[in-house]
Amino acid sequence: MAEKSFNAFRMAQAQFDAVAERLGLDYATRELLRNCLREYHFSIPVRMDDGTVKVFRGYRVQHNDSRGPAKGGIRFHPQETADTVRALAMWMTWKCSVVD
Repeated sequence: MAEKSFNAFRMAQAQFDAVAERLGLDYATRELLRNCLREYHFSIPVRMDDGTVKVFRGYRVQHNDSRGPAKGGIRFHPQETADTVRALAMWMTWKCSVVD
């Protein structure tokens, strides 16, 4: 049997769902906060020293900016995924709103 791969964004959404249930948030608020406000996906071609061209993928995710500037994590890794960056952005929203 194949091992299921870990998806950080699904985990972040499950964490949010559990807290939203305890807080009694209405459906519209839950749907707004379960998903990211905006995403940017980039493909950056780079000519390598050996003359070949390699394409690097990049992601910028802003989860929610209603309480101020959107912050998120920065990661540099060839196997990084949009879902990981979505999760980092979502978790940063919660961290910043708790501090405020």
